[in-house]
Amino acid sequence: MLSIILSASVLGTAPTEIAQGADTYQGARPLTFEHQPTDSPPLAILCGRLFTMADSNAIFDPGMLLIRNGEIEYVGKPVDIPTDYEVMDLGATWVTPGLVDLHSHIQSGDWRDTNDMVMPTNEVFSTRPAIVSSNPNMRRACAAGVTTLFGIPGSGTSISGFGVLYKTKTSASYEEIVLADPGGMKVAQTNNPERDAGDLGATRAGLSWLLEEVNDRAIEVRDQGIFDPTLDNLRRIQSKELPVLIHCAGSDGVASTVRMWRGTYDTRSVLSHGSFDGHHAAAYVAKMGMPVNHGPRTFNMTYGIREGRFVNTSKAYTDAGVPNFSLTTDASVIPQEEFFLQGTMSAHFGSDPYQMLQALTINPAKSFGIEDSVGSLEVGKDADIVIWTGDPLDPRTSVESVIIDGDIQYSRAEDGQWF
Repeated sequence: MLSIILSASVLGTAPTEIAQGADTYQGARPLTFEHQPTDSPPLAILCGRLFTMADSNAIFDPGMLLIRNGEIEYVGKPVDIPTDYEVMDLGATWVTPGLVDLHSHIQSGDWRDTNDMVMPTNEVFSTRPAIVSSNPNMRRACAAGVTTLFGIPGSGTSISGFGVLYKTKTSASYEEIVLADPGGMKVAQTNNPERDAGDLGATRAGLSWLLEEVNDRAIEVRDQGIFDPTLDNLRRIQSKELPVLIHCAGSDGVASTVRMWRGTYDTRSVLSHGSFDGHHAAAYVAKMGMPVNHGPRTFNMTYGIREGRFVNTSKAYTDAGVPNFSLTTDASVIPQEEFFLQGTMSAHFGSDPYQMLQALTINPAKSFGIEDSVGSLEVGKDADIVIWTGDPLDPRTSVESVIIDGDIQYSRAEDGQWF
């Protein structure tokens, strides 16, 4: 049986310290993000152990959060609580930020994916019309602590289109769940988009030509100040206004992806998957400063011919120094509610547990430039909070409650176990 991966004994050797925090409640910073109106009263949460996942690596044991108007007002050790706050005294529970997955396809509520297979590049395509807010898949994800998703098209074509960053609220409209629309672009560099359609998409060389041709046109539009509605979102990629997530696998695919999106083009790019023997290019990925969003395969056994042994590929990327390493399910390839298990299994096979918790929370947020809103528990950020019975990487742990934008979205005591 798995040991408790983030137990006190492990934390004693992790690169973190138990923080002391402020002695008195200091009040909130000015609001940075606007939230939907809420009827929820200000809320105080008391817990046994609180992981902020902030750059300070602060852990409060015990800890406390104060929440008002959907945002965090205070985080630290317990202090006197203002009289107008509703109090949740949660005893020995553990608290983390909501989990963030940058590669998800559950937004339509079905296993089937969203693709436009007519054109080899679909730079005007969007998942927006396919999103069914608060569908059963989103609700299960929420009940497992996953609060922010990047809902993207499939990998049928080289530029799959644009996705939406959204929250997994369990009863809400599209307007109430959206965090950013568009949230970024999805590219399929290798493997899936290779097609027998009698066009340039039949080979990897042809796929690269297609990507460069349309990106060069977007740069021309950008540099000449021309408005072209068919290229405007792609222009925003080339202007670094939006991030791009690139599906690829294998060492050749990983290397060609980094070379194009961090070498030929200067973009806010994140490499997704990087599986099979892709970890052999990890040093190059790190040198080019490209984040990796790894999974759903996080180990290499069937394809580990070069090593002749089992390889923890998550550890290979982090050991190489890849910045903001994160994990993904590619849901529904792996059910979205099993996202935490990506961290569990990587830690079980030798990855640093705290790094894997970062890979589920703050690192994906940083990769996509949404760290001012989600990914850690800090004053002024969205109150997206998960309350666990214990170690969040231990599969024996249950999620007790999930709060998104200050509102309780799931309570195991009231709603029962949803997965």
